[in-house]
Amino acid sequence: MKKFVSGLVVGTLATAAAVAGFAVAVKKQVIDPIDEKEAMIEDNRKKAMRKRIAR
Repeated sequence: MKKFVSGLVVGTLATAAAVAGFAVAVKKQVIDPIDEKEAMIEDNRKKAMRKRIAR
């Protein structure tokens, strides 16, 4: 019974670590580039608005 419980705990921890690793990888590969692109677009809008007013 002791081996079963320790195996269950180790398996649960390994699964939790894998899920956390997957979440971090998705954030780094998918979410962060989208946020960077949106920030770049917003900066370009601000620059364009300043140029339009300066004329």
